[in-house]
Amino acid sequence: MRYAAALVGAIVFLPAPPARAQGGPPYYTTDPGTPGNRNWEINLGYMPFLYNGSSITHTPDVDINYGVGERIQLTFENAWLRVRDGADAAKYGVGQDQLGVKWRFYDDEKKGLGISIFPQLSINNPDHSAQRGITPPGASLLLPMEFTKKVGPIDVNWEVGYNVVHLGPNGYIAGLVLGHDVTKKLEVDAEFFGLGTFRRTNNQDTLDAGLRYKIHPPFILLLMAGRSAAPARNGQPFFVGYFGMQFLLPPKPFE
Repeated sequence: MRYAAALVGAIVFLPAPPARAQGGPPYYTTDPGTPGNRNWEINLGYMPFLYNGSSITHTPDVDINYGVGERIQLTFENAWLRVRDGADAAKYGVGQDQLGVKWRFYDDEKKGLGISIFPQLSINNPDHSAQRGITPPGASLLLPMEFTKKVGPIDVNWEVGYNVVHLGPNGYIAGLVLGHDVTKKLEVDAEFFGLGTFRRTNNQDTLDAGLRYKIHPPFILLLMAGRSAAPARNGQPFFVGYFGMQFLLPPKPFE
C-alpha cells in the first residue's frame, strides 16, 4: 500500500532487544525494528498525495503490526482510497491488502547496527477497485532490505528493494531517514524516498521532514510533510504527508 497507491494514476526466534530505529510511519522508509514478542504496533493516518490536477488520499491508512518473538513482525496494511483525476468526480474504494513478514536477522548493539528483510505481498480485494482505476490491476511482491546505524547523535536508516509486479513493469524502492531525539518525548527526522519502474515511467523522488511526539502511553503523535524533489509536473507531487497516531499495545511506559 505505501508504494502501490502512490503510483496509481501517475525462522529463527533469537532473543535480542529491538533495534533502535527512526523509520516506519509517518515515513515511507521502513526500519529493522519490530514490536517485541506479543506486542502490537497500530498506525492510523491520513495520507495525501497531491498532484497538479489530481490527488490520491488514504482516508485513513491502517497499518497493523504484531511481534512474534523479538525479531519477527507480521504486518497487515490497507487504506480507504479517494482518487481524483482532473475534472472527473472522485472515486472511492478499498486499496490493496499488503501482507508482510519482517525478520531482523542481524542486531549488534555494540556497533549500533541492525539489518532486516521485509517481503510484502500486495493483492486486490474483490471490490472492483482495480477495474475502476483505483488500484493497480495485478498483485506485486516487494523484496526489500532495511538497515539502521547509530552515528553519533544521529540515527541513520535506509532501505532498498526490488518490486516484482504482475500485469505491470517491475520496479524499485530506495529510502533514507536521518533522525535525532531532541528530548525524551520528541524525535525529528528528514527523509529522501524514491520509487519507480526500471522503464523510468511514473518515477517519484520525494523529500520530507517530520516528527514523532510521545504523548502518553500508548499514544505517539505522527506528523510528516514534503514534496517531490523535482518540479511538480509530469506526475510529480507538490505535497505528500502523513498525519496520524501510533498505538503501542499492551500499554507500557516509554523507554
